[in-house]
Amino acid sequence: MKLGYARVSTEDQHLDLQRTRLKEGGCGKLFEEKISGAARQRPALERLLQELRADDILVVTRLDRLARSTAELLRIAEIIAEKNAGLQSLEEPWADTTTPAGRMVLTVFAGVAEFERALIRHRTDEGRQAAKRRGVSFGRPQKLRPDQKTLAVSLVQEGRSISEVARTFNVHPATIHRCLNASQASKPAL
Repeated sequence: MKLGYARVSTEDQHLDLQRTRLKEGGCGKLFEEKISGAARQRPALERLLQELRADDILVVTRLDRLARSTAELLRIAEIIAEKNAGLQSLEEPWADTTTPAGRMVLTVFAGVAEFERALIRHRTDEGRQAAKRRGVSFGRPQKLRPDQKTLAVSLVQEGRSISEVARTFNVHPATIHRCLNASQASKPAL
């Protein structure tokens, strides 16, 4: 069975043209919504994907009605493939997973998207390493400056309780414990 999906972004737009094209394309059932493609929740699309069965074909007039990015298209195509169903775009005949050529094109897209993600991870890691070499610190900001840490350790060594020192600096006692542990670790072994 062919299931059609039609979407427009605003209430001012009309679904008539998509509806007609999908019916002409042999769709027995239509799922329609007026919602931005950027919306995370698209109820009609989710219902269609839940209703999709083996050998069904999800049909759209154009791929941009289904997904806003290659990554999103590949995610939806993967869901469709897991159900042993197909995807067909009336305007883009190359995007037809019911044919070997269409499956190959989407496989190439998936490979390119995976390659792009690997490049992004690599560039991000290189940038992080370069920032560390420049002295940029990552993570949560330190609660105490180095001079405050030294003073906190001195106060504890003078006999003040950890809770009292923590209240003095308006921090949690665990912060003072970390200062003490760090000062112990930095002392040379005898």
